Amino acid sequence: MTKAIIVKETGGPEMMSFEDHDPGRPGPGEILVEQKAAGINFIDVYFRTGLYKSETMPFVLGKEGAGVVAEVGEGVTLFKAGDRVAYNGVSGTYAEKIVIPAEKAVAVPDAVELETAAAAMLKGMTAEYLLRRTYPVTKDTVLLFHAAAGGVGLIAGQWAKHLGATVIGTAGSKEKCDLALANGYDHVINYRESDFVEEVKRITNGEKCHVVYDSVGKDTFPGSLDCLKMRGLWVTFGQSSGKLDPIDTAILNQKGSLFCTRPSLFGYVTNREELEASAAALFDVIASGAVKITIGQTYPLAEAAQAHRDLEGRKTTGASILTI
Repeated sequence: MTKAIIVKETGGPEMMSFEDHDPGRPGPGEILVEQKAAGINFIDVYFRTGLYKSETMPFVLGKEGAGVVAEVGEGVTLFKAGDRVAYNGVSGTYAEKIVIPAEKAVAVPDAVELETAAAAMLKGMTAEYLLRRTYPVTKDTVLLFHAAAGGVGLIAGQWAKHLGATVIGTAGSKEKCDLALANGYDHVINYRESDFVEEVKRITNGEKCHVVYDSVGKDTFPGSLDCLKMRGLWVTFGQSSGKLDPIDTAILNQKGSLFCTRPSLFGYVTNREELEASAAALFDVIASGAVKITIGQTYPLAEAAQAHRDLEGRKTTGASILTI
């Protein structure tokens, strides 16, 4: 019998229990993975609290991980026992072992550590679609990225700078601002000390940004809109500070005929081809050294509840992982 973090009732971190769990055997098209690490993400908080509804109850938390294939089910040709794999968009990664569809996993190159892959899959592929597909960033782009010192933010800063953009970020402490500046950002605004809207206007000489990437939500609205050029794009892809109230879309017209999108990774990785392309782009920039994955916090699997407390309390920087 192996161990996993199980939620029997939605609520706070205290609802997470470290218990025996049988992952089962892989069926047709599935693989059994002995995990080395699992990524920790705000989507896990959303499922734990019930903001996002789990299809089953009780359930094992987690949507991202990496490990070594222990067994393959009937008909699996993508992988064999001993292969190094990583995955996101599956359920139940806060566990020592997990059975997943083989088509949801990707091979991890030798140049990338499994812990790095576990920390990078969801956050890194999120940065990939945001910067390369939601708004294709170029050397002419001026962008604002909230939560610059977070897991996605640190990857996005490096990747955007690699693409040649002018990269502006926000963070909530001097330490976080310094960290973001060391990870690709040209300018980082401490939102606890300065009005980020006024600072963006100052930095850009009043020109403002082509695109704002906003995973914060309530605390940064409507300020994010005021940082955009005419016909700029507001990309709202999370709500770490709380859910936004209903928005009258007339505000987009009032603030400059703005565009708005609410994307998610799973809308950009809808088939095997998209999954492999996104993962390959991510692993390429990691292997080349253009993007370094900062694992700011590492917790044993049994301490997942503390990991959630730290994440929700904005005490973390970079990526957080559970080691197994």
